[in-house]
Amino acid sequence: MSLKRALVGCKRVIDYAVKIRVKPDKSGVVTEGVKHSMNPFDELAVEEAVRMKEGKKLDEVVVVSCGPKGAQDVLKTALAMGADRAIHVSYDQVDKLEPLGVAKIFAKLVQEETPDLVLLGKQAIDDDANQTAQMLSGLLDWSQATFAYKIDLADDGKQLTVVREIDGGLETIDVKLPSVVSTDLRLNEPRYATLPNIMKAKKKPMKTTTPEELGVDVSPRLELLSVAEPPARSAGIKVESVDELIDKLKNEAKVL
Repeated sequence: MSLKRALVGCKRVIDYAVKIRVKPDKSGVVTEGVKHSMNPFDELAVEEAVRMKEGKKLDEVVVVSCGPKGAQDVLKTALAMGADRAIHVSYDQVDKLEPLGVAKIFAKLVQEETPDLVLLGKQAIDDDANQTAQMLSGLLDWSQATFAYKIDLADDGKQLTVVREIDGGLETIDVKLPSVVSTDLRLNEPRYATLPNIMKAKKKPMKTTTPEELGVDVSPRLELLSVAEPPARSAGIKVESVDELIDKLKNEAKVL
């Protein structure tokens, strides 16, 4: 038995290979003229949904991104990877869009799209919040499985068996559907979007809406005071003996 639909999050972030620069006024980081791409954890979520569809465990994959017009680029990538259609929630002040606001948007889209499963990356590499999936589960009162290492759908289509990455190793849990699942790094290896699939993606539907049209208040709850780069690491030193090392750890570093 297959699931009807999965809703998958695709956040647009500064590419992981870009060196982040803080704005001169310390109000945030420089984003103008900087390469952006899909959040790597969300790529895993898209890949897993597409694999479920290819395995006849899922009928439709709907990808969602909240942000400025540039967010459509990551949606096109997801469509080229194999998603069926996309929803762009247009919002220009993406730096003020907090996890709770995103969770509220997804909760509203869940009401409209009635998916059996929501797949999200466990965190975004820009804010590292790791909150949206958990908040969405709470808002929907759905089961949740975070840090997914492996996902299996039961034959009756009523529950998932999820292997989770935890500090002590791996944990296996069963969750009833519908459910919210967040993906971890070793879940799969995302595919590259091929040129033929990129061309096909242009014909796939992409709906654009706004938080206002969805009736969702995404006003920020937090105030950003200042952004600063981490202090530069000081140069290390060489010691001549173990006794000298212990002395410096004890009397200078004061960690012993």
